[in-house]
Amino acid sequence: MIPFDKILEKAESYKVEMTKFLRDMIRIPSESCDEELVIQRIKQEMESVGFDGITIDPMGNIIGRIGNGKHVIAMDAHIDTVGIGEIKNWKVDPYQGAEDEEVILGRGGSDQEGGMASMVYAGKIIKDLKLEGDYTLLVTGTVQEEDCDGLCWQYIIEEDKIKPEFVVITEPTSCNIYRGHRGRMEIKVSVSGISCHGSAPERGDNAIFKMAPILLELQELHKHLLHNDFLGKGSLTVSEIFSSSPSRCAVSDGCFISIDRRLTDGETYLSAIEEIKNLPSVQKVGAVVEMYDYDRPSYTGLVYPTKAYFPTWVLPAEHEVTKSLIRSYEGLFKKAPKVDKWTFSTNAVSIMGRYHIPCIGFGPGHEEEAHAPNEKTFKSELVRACAMYAAIPQNYLLQIENK
Repeated sequence: MIPFDKILEKAESYKVEMTKFLRDMIRIPSESCDEELVIQRIKQEMESVGFDGITIDPMGNIIGRIGNGKHVIAMDAHIDTVGIGEIKNWKVDPYQGAEDEEVILGRGGSDQEGGMASMVYAGKIIKDLKLEGDYTLLVTGTVQEEDCDGLCWQYIIEEDKIKPEFVVITEPTSCNIYRGHRGRMEIKVSVSGISCHGSAPERGDNAIFKMAPILLELQELHKHLLHNDFLGKGSLTVSEIFSSSPSRCAVSDGCFISIDRRLTDGETYLSAIEEIKNLPSVQKVGAVVEMYDYDRPSYTGLVYPTKAYFPTWVLPAEHEVTKSLIRSYEGLFKKAPKVDKWTFSTNAVSIMGRYHIPCIGFGPGHEEEAHAPNEKTFKSELVRACAMYAAIPQNYLLQIENK
């Protein structure tokens, strides 16, 4: 029998320690590609609570280990954050943060260093209550997610040669169970023109004017994208527009836009590209439609290039991992969980989207806090998530043994 009550009691007893650890992480600015100091702080905490092994791979991801059994289970938190945006919108210093009896404020609290705080102390509970079994639990603190979600796990799977049986994504879910989200891709559409003096624009070919009808057709295309009953509708928006010209007194000779394309279940990167290529305005001006590449160095200097494509994933409701988390939740909290999906994207785009390793989500914090000023997370949710993470490994073993 899994001692659910004792797990909850232990998690509650570590609330102060989790709060302190999370506030320490918040105090360390750790935007994508600048995570080294927060990785070192996580290593210190893993050592303090008694992890069996800790490694930092060449990309800079930290991987803590509990146990050495044959069933490899991973729990993942990206530990990079976005920037702070307009500082005037913050009521507190985003890196100093603040707390009261219920909440912790500061950049990264919900998205998503709170998940890391809960995972590390789940490892301590497993040690305290001797919940080890025939499993190896890997607690990963991954880098560059905000820049290029899933790239860290492309590296972990391809280069570190780690392939868990499943991965718990600890992004914020308001302590609900999430089993999927839409994929996404970053698309570039470019048109060319011919510059000339702005006093006689008829001598040239204005690239910005050529882009205008493409923008209108993209706006219309968004309305007609595929809808899925669980994940919802595919979407697109134009997120950036750039142009080139010899001067402000000349006709533009180049224009390109960036498109944030969200892919629902049933859409692919090929279908999304073709939809844009087939627009009459795109064909008329011979616009080039392509995916962006990502090749920014990690904080260690490692470059691991990839296409800016992040596949859709959905874990079936009847999957053993889904049922295992539901059982853990019911055992701990004595009620049925809400099972849902994220609006945004996570590292599961690689883990399950590319490599078909089952993923499921459970995390402290609320999705709407992500990237927002005055970001906050909730101490009670740190406790609940910690208890879940401590219960999941043994409950999963029971689930697969009894199926």
